[in-house]
Amino acid sequence: MSEPRSTAQHRRRRSRTALAVGVPLALTAAGTFAYGGDLGVLGSTALQASAATAAAPAWAADTADGFASVNSLGQNGTYGGRGGQVVTVKTQAELEKYATAAQPYVIVVAGTIAMNPVGKEIKVQSDKTIVGRGTAGHIVGGGFFLGQGVHNVIIRNLTIRDAYQGIWNDKDHDFDAIQMDGAHHVWIDHNDLRHMADGLIDVRKDSTNVTVSWNKLSDNNKTFGIGWTEHVKTDITIHHNWIRETEQRNPSTDNAAHAHLYNNFLEDAPNTSIGSSYGNYSRGSTRMVLENSYFQGIKNPVIKDSGATIVQRGNVFSGTSGRNESGGSAFDPKAYYPYTLDRAADLPSILTSGAGPRASLGTDTTAASTKAAAATTLTVAQDGTGQYRTVQAAVNAVPANNPSRVVIAVKPGTYRELVKVPSNKPHVTIQGTGGSRKDTTIVYNNAAGTPKPGGGTYGTGGSATVAVEADDFQARNLTISNDFDEKANQSLDGHQAVALRTAADKVFLDGIIVSGDQDTLLLDTASKDRLGRVYVSNSYVIGNVDFIFGRATAVVDKSVITLKKRWNGTSAGYVTAPSTAANRKGFLIANSTVNGDVSAGSFHLGRPWHAGGDASLDPQTTVRNTSLSNAIKSAPWTDMSGFSWKDDRFAEYKNSGAGAGPASSNRPHLTDAQAANQEVADWLAGWTPSAS
Repeated sequence: MSEPRSTAQHRRRRSRTALAVGVPLALTAAGTFAYGGDLGVLGSTALQASAATAAAPAWAADTADGFASVNSLGQNGTYGGRGGQVVTVKTQAELEKYATAAQPYVIVVAGTIAMNPVGKEIKVQSDKTIVGRGTAGHIVGGGFFLGQGVHNVIIRNLTIRDAYQGIWNDKDHDFDAIQMDGAHHVWIDHNDLRHMADGLIDVRKDSTNVTVSWNKLSDNNKTFGIGWTEHVKTDITIHHNWIRETEQRNPSTDNAAHAHLYNNFLEDAPNTSIGSSYGNYSRGSTRMVLENSYFQGIKNPVIKDSGATIVQRGNVFSGTSGRNESGGSAFDPKAYYPYTLDRAADLPSILTSGAGPRASLGTDTTAASTKAAAATTLTVAQDGTGQYRTVQAAVNAVPANNPSRVVIAVKPGTYRELVKVPSNKPHVTIQGTGGSRKDTTIVYNNAAGTPKPGGGTYGTGGSATVAVEADDFQARNLTISNDFDEKANQSLDGHQAVALRTAADKVFLDGIIVSGDQDTLLLDTASKDRLGRVYVSNSYVIGNVDFIFGRATAVVDKSVITLKKRWNGTSAGYVTAPSTAANRKGFLIANSTVNGDVSAGSFHLGRPWHAGGDASLDPQTTVRNTSLSNAIKSAPWTDMSGFSWKDDRFAEYKNSGAGAGPASSNRPHLTDAQAANQEVADWLAGWTPSAS
């Protein structure tokens, strides 16, 4: 890595209440990775666990928007059972079995399930997606209950109906479609909820981080109640719902800390037996923002209590009567999450066609098409027994904008060449076919200062033996190396010599060796404003100076980081040099080992790289649950080019070994609460790497 040349001292101070936010969700099953001395092919629990879900349909990876997407309470957004087994149910017993299980599931309801007894509410547990198959998934005479602490639940594309007991304002039968008592991070989306004995949706007892979107709510006395608590904790987003022929609670929002209602269509049709008594109600100490909604024929469309606030903007009122109130200050929803408003005038047409279950959701057509598009395999062999003699020739043969996986199977041998996977060739896997990752090696020896044939030098990024600019890239069971000889090239200006450079998203490096000296592994992004996630597992990374560096959001998990002496035999170096953009995650080293044949107390875990002197960057490295050899300094972080590491994000958590040490001002440790928000899945942000 080329350090910024400026030597001017630069200091920044930030107010930090936490080092990061996220969710404590383990990507893979717990287990110890055996680092074989021969660096051979090693088993990966991550791959085994993900194999069953590799063909999951695309909708199973959908995540919530609104307040359900906000990181809080140790949960990073709402994604339900994503990554768990996809199961199809047709009976109440099957639905209960999976909905109440401890492990994550994506549960597809493939027909009509009549609840017995009538009014039964299945007690859904955390990490579940429950989705109707097309328009066929019906729950009749009952619903779902999410109790205290239940979190990360998605309920989509279902029709939940007909628990009505013949009493219009029923005080005796608490038969809701969906009830929450103290749950958090729940997404209710594209359902048809109607004709129940009590409410259609109840969000009670400090339930929070809830998003209710694109539902059809109809034919009921009480639509949607929020609150029933003295605490002001609930954060809720309600958008793009069609609420029609309902009398009250449309919704009633009591003591909500933040209630954001936008793009809803409330309709009271004339000459029907059901008349509205009120529409949106801000009660108690609720703070409500009500935007771009359409009220048709509603009596008392907007009401607020004296202690509540409502900020209205962009709403349409047609044929309404009675109270229409606003007042006070509320909050700015965009301070919590992004969203886009539709024009209020367009909502009747948008929602009468778009709310409720969709035929495309819950079906396995995506999975079927994924299976149909089987991976193409291109074979590389130096001896001519393959289709191509070089790896780059095989990459060149991949069609531009290829829609599905292409596996480049490389037979054992040493391939001295430069390889570039350009950005228009996604879904490429380069995989060694030998019995060990040492059997297949791609190697070259360019450095930053190496002269280019056409003039100039390669620079740090240009020195890479393998350069990956295409999304969804994978490498497996091989070695990627830069064997630039520093000792023999002391006159050369620029000894940074990259083995592997990635500048893409969803890069999965599994069971490989990446070897070099200075700047071995450059984990970058396509641009400063682009996300670039990298997952390195079951691998070895070898180097000495800043040898894991860049601005990607990257995880090194269940791997060995090997410290190497300098060209002159001395021991001194830095493991990481992140250049993370502000508001992104940087490097996470987890469940790994840091060791090597170097002197005790000679290596730092990292330092902040403000590339080009960019003070807006916010470098981050977290090292957790990792064994550190005595090579690591007792003060493991250090400054770089005038930027203090203390102004950025560097921390440890529950490391072990001779190089681990107690927390101090020079060695910050995460608290348990902070660590719960800095897990592998927090970094991967909705992507579950799987072998393909």
